[in-house]
Amino acid sequence: MKQYQFGYSDDVSLIAQLEEIAGERDPSVSTQIVFHIFTEDPDRELCENICRVINDTIPDSLYLGASTCGNIMNGDFSDQSVVIVCTVYEDPSTRIELMQLPFTDKTNVEAAEALIKYTNENTWVRSVEMIVSCRTRDLKDFCSRLAELRPNISLFGGSAFSYDMRSVPCVFSSAGDYSEEDIIFMLSGGENYHIISTYVIGWKPLGKTFRITKASGEIIYEIDGGRAYNVYSKYLNIGNNQYFFSNALEFPLIFNRNGTNILRAPVACNEDGSLVMTSDLSEGEEVRLAYGDPWTILNCARRSATEVSSFRPETIKLFSCASRRAFWGNDEIGKETRQFSTFSSAFGFYTSGEFLRTNGTVFQHNVSLVIAAEREGTPRSAGKRGFILEDWEYSGRMSMISRLANFIDAATQELREANQKLEAAAITDGLTGLLNRVEIQRRIRDAVAAADDLSPITLIMLDIDDFKHVNDTYGHNEGDLVIKRLCGLIKNIAEENSPHIDAGRWGGEEFMLLVHSGCRTDRAELAENIRRCFADMVFDISGSHTVSIGVTDSIPGESTDSVCIRVDNALYKAKETGKNRVCFGKAE
Repeated sequence: MKQYQFGYSDDVSLIAQLEEIAGERDPSVSTQIVFHIFTEDPDRELCENICRVINDTIPDSLYLGASTCGNIMNGDFSDQSVVIVCTVYEDPSTRIELMQLPFTDKTNVEAAEALIKYTNENTWVRSVEMIVSCRTRDLKDFCSRLAELRPNISLFGGSAFSYDMRSVPCVFSSAGDYSEEDIIFMLSGGENYHIISTYVIGWKPLGKTFRITKASGEIIYEIDGGRAYNVYSKYLNIGNNQYFFSNALEFPLIFNRNGTNILRAPVACNEDGSLVMTSDLSEGEEVRLAYGDPWTILNCARRSATEVSSFRPETIKLFSCASRRAFWGNDEIGKETRQFSTFSSAFGFYTSGEFLRTNGTVFQHNVSLVIAAEREGTPRSAGKRGFILEDWEYSGRMSMISRLANFIDAATQELREANQKLEAAAITDGLTGLLNRVEIQRRIRDAVAAADDLSPITLIMLDIDDFKHVNDTYGHNEGDLVIKRLCGLIKNIAEENSPHIDAGRWGGEEFMLLVHSGCRTDRAELAENIRRCFADMVFDISGSHTVSIGVTDSIPGESTDSVCIRVDNALYKAKETGKNRVCFGKAE
């Protein structure tokens, strides 16, 4: 596999470069030539002219291209507004094909289905590179459909963009025409064709977890029940003004979807406080703010470069988010990508969104760097020494940002643990560790309201027999011990049947079990087991004790008071008929 990378300035120099490439071809070897054309200017005449020159000079070649927010040549950010990369696949078994299909809100799923159908019929396909000219940011259905591709197919790519935000992104290829509403698939495969793909984030989560409570597509309306913008104004003091995008860029939202971490950056804040994100987020998803630390980002890129280098690739395709370029600036953005050019030919462009198939699922990424490395044949020698980042570089900034972030994370965790303890204390009885009266009443009220003929609930009410005698004769410490031992028994039974049994202290020596319909243990067996096990306990000071138990089932439509009165009456009946027994309360 050979590769040529160069910038476009005029037709004369382009033709000269193409003729040199053609002159180096070995006529005895069957090769395929593919040109990638990346341009910051989506001018139709310019794009079509370059394609025409390539087609006229090397007519058997394939080409695909897109408008971009900047180009990557030889692994580094390029100051060339148009970059052309020619890849010559030299293995006779390698096969490359292009597909260009309509791609709009209405047709993107159809494009996915067409790709799936074609790859099912052509089992030689091993990878799909896709370049999308989409103006929509919500491609959830499209990505979901692509999960049905054969498991052994790698999929990766990026969305076309334009350095001038007022221009409409475009794509073009030898399989179609210049278009603002198409998708291009580059299909690659063959016996000796090999590819791996991965991605780099580098941004780290910061602070507390939030929940998306109202969203539609790429617009988030509410987070934790309040205006979405409040997260950026309250926690980061970022104003809703012309600087919002640049200020919020360092702090995208990070979340986990199907085991993969994904970033979403806000590109605008509306007057109503809703946020326009780079891609979709769903209601119910949990997110955190993420922070960008140069040192961390570079280290993540270096780790990925180290892993990719062991594959011994011959070419590397890079799809980096335009947000990363904005974060770094033109002078420093190349730091994270040129590491890959130390051991292979690396090229790509800055996108409005990145795509990668991970564990069978296709994800639409943002603020990420997607890497696809390919080779023909067996791995070759290691080549050049890998890129090494100087230890001193960004160490000061790393110290400030990372240590502050660590402090915030540690403080947040301590606060979370403290809140969990307070929440537990608010619903727990201090002596027994069971739910307190307020909490068990609340749970009974909710359960009774939700109960019906198919899913009734059961209440089991217990009272220690002659407990006043224990306190008066042996003291309150012994009385507390008796209560604790009984509650330990109740707790064990509740935990064995969790989450189908809730246990609480009703008051004094009275206790209540709420048995939900999902519990498999028979209610009579539960009550009798508690009665028998407690009666078998022997206390060193006070000897043995017993409990009386009332049991009743809920009736659809009845009130909480009604079912509680019925179980209380059942308990009273157990007391009146001799104690140390279980009685059932039935509705009249």
